[in-house]
Amino acid sequence: MAKLLVVDDEANIRLLYAQELSDEGYSVVTAASALEAVEKLESDSFDLAVIDIKLKNESGIELLQRIVKERHTLPVILCTAFSCYKDDFSAWLADGYVVKSSDLQELKDEISRVLAKRQKAAFT
Repeated sequence: MAKLLVVDDEANIRLLYAQELSDEGYSVVTAASALEAVEKLESDSFDLAVIDIKLKNESGIELLQRIVKERHTLPVILCTAFSCYKDDFSAWLADGYVVKSSDLQELKDEISRVLAKRQKAAFT
């Protein structure tokens, strides 16, 4: 069972993602801020992180950069309401990019794709 870290400042989104992704068979831990995410990353291990780009007073892009620098093997999917960040070169550090939707199928598919890619790379 893959363990996911979901970082979003909106409580309803965290709850929805935790429920839906748990139903898909993932173990899900949530964080409401970049600081909380860093604390959880330091105390636990994860297979993938899903990060909102716009957090209250923080940037998901900066959190992404920190993860790439300190935990370069952890795949990250950016999940945001804004498609415009897809062209931001900093967002290209992420393994995936999903625009938020009420239908979570694209996010679920992207998580599966990224985890399969990482697993395949680990065996080659």
